[in-house]
Amino acid sequence: MPVALAASGTVKKVIEINPYLLGTMAGGAADCAFWERNLGVQCRLHELRNRERISVAAASKLLSNTLAQYRGYGLSVGTMIAGWDKTGPQLFYVDNDGTRLKAREGCPFFSVGSGSTFAYGVLDAGYRYDLTEAEALELGKRAIYHATHRDAYSGGINNVYVVREDGWEKLSSRDVKDLRDDFEAADSAAAASASSAAAV
Repeated sequence: MPVALAASGTVKKVIEINPYLLGTMAGGAADCAFWERNLGVQCRLHELRNRERISVAAASKLLSNTLAQYRGYGLSVGTMIAGWDKTGPQLFYVDNDGTRLKAREGCPFFSVGSGSTFAYGVLDAGYRYDLTEAEALELGKRAIYHATHRDAYSGGINNVYVVREDGWEKLSSRDVKDLRDDFEAADSAAAASASSAAAV
């Protein structure tokens, strides 16, 4: 029996859970979208019951507990939950087995999905604790560009968000082909500048 497969390089891989929480999508698009929308409902119920915004840790724990109940059912979810709460900026990794990891000093970032090894290479080479927001955004764009350029399953759109104390903001959504042109031009200019400086 033939199997039909629908693929899209333009799937929205960042899910806006609420104005303070973002989730990323790796794995099955339907599984990620459904369970992260479900998390949005659970977060809203928490706000109504407790009259305060849910913490990022509690939101990631809700998702982890929900997914753990369905372990072995064939779900395919790999996500990062990012947000800002009373304790500051937070980042958690959650997967379909209910695994939940918190970003910390020794492991300050995650990369999830089939292109994650390419992104980790860029992040490991360029990350510093004291990155400015502009430097962090540039590093994130480069990491996603390399993941999408080298991995056919990683999509072709680079969505850039920044999470701040007053919530997240979407800054851009660009095709990685455009980013490639920008990075190649910037790298060529930097190489030419370094070459002329060395000649002097």
